[in-house]
Amino acid sequence: MTLLVFLFTIIISTTYSQEDIFPNEDHFEKITQLTFGGENAEAYFSFDEKKIVFQSTRDSFKCDQIFSMDIDGNNLELVSNGFGRTTCAYYFPNEEIIFSSTHHKSIDCPKLPDFSQGYVWPINPNYDIFIKDKDGNIKFFLEENNFYDAEATVSPTGDKIIFTSTRDGDLNLYSMNIDGKNLKQLTNEIGYDGGAFFSFDGNKIVYRAYHPKEENELKKYKELLQKNLVKPSIMEIWIMDADGSNKQQLTNNKKANFAPFFHPNGKQIIFSSNVNDTTKYARNFDLYMIDIDGNNLEQITFNETFDSFPMFTQDGKKLIFASNRNAKIKGETNIFIVDWK
Repeated sequence: MTLLVFLFTIIISTTYSQEDIFPNEDHFEKITQLTFGGENAEAYFSFDEKKIVFQSTRDSFKCDQIFSMDIDGNNLELVSNGFGRTTCAYYFPNEEIIFSSTHHKSIDCPKLPDFSQGYVWPINPNYDIFIKDKDGNIKFFLEENNFYDAEATVSPTGDKIIFTSTRDGDLNLYSMNIDGKNLKQLTNEIGYDGGAFFSFDGNKIVYRAYHPKEENELKKYKELLQKNLVKPSIMEIWIMDADGSNKQQLTNNKKANFAPFFHPNGKQIIFSSNVNDTTKYARNFDLYMIDIDGNNLEQITFNETFDSFPMFTQDGKKLIFASNRNAKIKGETNIFIVDWK
């Protein structure tokens, strides 16, 4: 354990639980803050639900690196090697960790996109998918290429992986076996398909999508993609069968809906959205739930800043998510876990 990681561990281990539940958050019974400071997001449970993997920009790191910790916030460890930029980490059943990184192309953080053309996400073609094995080695999971390969998650049944790639010239979803074999393209509509998760039984997939239809929107999308960018101002929630069939659109509000995840009952989706923010920049994201038939939309969080990246435990009794609540400085994002009722 390096001195830096040791100091992180000391800081995390002195954290404590506090009440930070806003009015109308009736599904939250108890909330515990697991990180304090920096930008922490996309926290996901291990298969035995004893550990959490997440990405974080903190302290000496100038862009996201992958970390793991116990479910109570103790024993923080650096998973990635501290170079380049990383994203989208997820556990395998054997506790190996899959994630995407640019460290093999450059040890420096990639430059941020030009926001003069509006708020955009970088679709960095230097992202390749890696695995950290049980011996601590970081190695390629898929062969190195010049495409964007990221947003990988693993089915709770432990047999499949889904990820987003530009390998066909567009942003589409692909599945593969847990060993990386049997690669299959699942989406093919022009536009962005990504951020996908399997249902707990492995039979369904939920994801976010933007499929421009009008000629002007389609032109803008293609122009941005040529620059390795995408504008996420409109994203809708979709579901499909695990083989890519029976695609169904759940939301149709023309706002930014993302980070969807199945409830263990298989009948509901929790996701993040700015659907109720009517201000110019619409930066207030809350958590919502919706039935898999697109009915019964329910607002879950009532925070005036940002709540996102929710994930339930297998029994549905706990929910982990990232939030700006209780931030000490503007933009600080931390990981919270709540008892769900």
